[in-house]
Amino acid sequence: MTKMTPSEALVETLESYGVENLFGIVGSAFMDALDIFPAAGIRFIPTVHEQGSAHMADGYARVSGKHGVCIAQNGPGITNFVTAIAAAYWAHTPVVAITPETGSNSIGLGGFQETEQMSFFSKITKYQVNVPLSERMAELTGRAFDMAMIEKGPSQLNIPRNLFYGEVDVDIPQPIKLDRGPGGLEAMKEAVKLISTAKFPVILSGGGVVMGGAIEEAKQLAEYLGAPVVNSYLHNDSFPCDHPLWCGPLGYQGSKAAMRLISKADVVIALGSRLGPFGTLPQFGLDYWPKEAKIIQIDSNAKVIGLVKKVGVGICADAKAWATKALEALKESNVDCVSTKQERLGKIQEEKKNWESELDAWTSEQDDWSKNQPSDEGFTIHPRQALRAMENNMPDDVMVSTDIGNICSVSNSYLRFKKPNSFFAAMSFGNCGYAFPTIIGAKVAAPERPAVCYVGDGAWGMSFGEILTCVREKIPVTAVVFHNRQWGAEKKNQVDYYGRRFLGSELISPSFAKVAQAMGAEGITVDKIEDVGPAFAKSIEDQKAGKTTILEIQCTRELGEPFRRDALKNPVRYLDKYKNYLNK
Repeated sequence: MTKMTPSEALVETLESYGVENLFGIVGSAFMDALDIFPAAGIRFIPTVHEQGSAHMADGYARVSGKHGVCIAQNGPGITNFVTAIAAAYWAHTPVVAITPETGSNSIGLGGFQETEQMSFFSKITKYQVNVPLSERMAELTGRAFDMAMIEKGPSQLNIPRNLFYGEVDVDIPQPIKLDRGPGGLEAMKEAVKLISTAKFPVILSGGGVVMGGAIEEAKQLAEYLGAPVVNSYLHNDSFPCDHPLWCGPLGYQGSKAAMRLISKADVVIALGSRLGPFGTLPQFGLDYWPKEAKIIQIDSNAKVIGLVKKVGVGICADAKAWATKALEALKESNVDCVSTKQERLGKIQEEKKNWESELDAWTSEQDDWSKNQPSDEGFTIHPRQALRAMENNMPDDVMVSTDIGNICSVSNSYLRFKKPNSFFAAMSFGNCGYAFPTIIGAKVAAPERPAVCYVGDGAWGMSFGEILTCVREKIPVTAVVFHNRQWGAEKKNQVDYYGRRFLGSELISPSFAKVAQAMGAEGITVDKIEDVGPAFAKSIEDQKAGKTTILEIQCTRELGEPFRRDALKNPVRYLDKYKNYLNK
């Protein structure tokens, strides 16, 4: 054991776990440790807002496969982490939130910036620990890092600020590495038996395929079976889009080809997926989930197996290990569906061709509201046309993050990826202000890859301050801002259910391009569809020169499909004053 300060013990442990980048805002609570970050080879990246710090840690972890780490001042700095840590929780991202706290010698006295920091994170972390003694700083820091990776989710390391000081004897921990297996033998036999008799097997490739590095194994399994592969919702990078068996994503604004093909399935192999409810709901008028299909669900978290959908076989396993063993076992069996590969491939090609033709023709929304919108001067670009133009100019190795909102959600129809670790969304938490800071963190993890985020003008108002982070820290990204002067997703609900009474959903904003220029970035306003592709391509090229570009697209006010038709009902009013209001 070596004698050192607790701050040194913390930083030495960070170095032991391979931490090279750490996101946050400077604060006195952890300044003694901050002071020695550079000596340990740790880059501290100061952000504009603590929520942005945690989102950046999320993006960094999802690209690098390593921990994403954020730190801030105790009290208000730490409470600002909450939204982003919740997003990381639903994305299964190993983020470590280091949360300095009011000194242990004054907790409970109601001092400056004091609050109960552990309770805020109790439902949105996989692991929490409070350091009770300086002597345990290294031990518990290591435990927080190990649990974030083992449990595939955020952990909280809470440190009373007085415990950074003193002198301790320390043994610096080393990372624990666990091998995850293919699941039980009996479960494997049951799965193979089901697949062997399938007439139309479909593979649903989930986030676990990306996190487990199982893309190649999923490809080999699909190729042997001749099974169409659909991406689970918001995991468009879980199977390469240039593979002939790829069919696109399920869920909101996904691929009709994927939906129509999975509707034919008699066996669904849900590989590395919790089968989240939002990714199996009807869409485009298609109630596509196959009601009679047997489901084989493979997930490393036993708690989610059978939680949303009834399963025929549930397997707690690593996606990569299971796919490898399953392929070996299937090759030893008599698998009927192998002989009908070509027939399924023909159906796959037909459905994909039909969907692409429909997308090509789908240049604007055709509902009553959208068709009757006036063409405002300067705001004439149809969102779907813009999304198609950018899709056609996407580099093969691009990384894209999307915010929550109407146009960003429509982009799910157009975002296709050839590489894993390329697509990032706020997942089930669905918070605004996610995309921009997340893509900044992704760019830090992979500076050689083009980085793009899609943001609506409402969400942009929550996150554009991080332009300053990009400029100051020389982190070049492209932010595409869809300027349509509305909170589109909520406005769609007011169109469909609330008599087009637009309370709170209309926006008036300045030129985002000019704001970006004032903050030191490139700012481009595009108001003609023919300029979208070239401007987008230029912004990608400018990243190589270290430039961050805000591409402001002046969109029409047309609106895509609502998020969930089952989430609202037509309003009923009993009091006369409300009835009269409705009838105006």
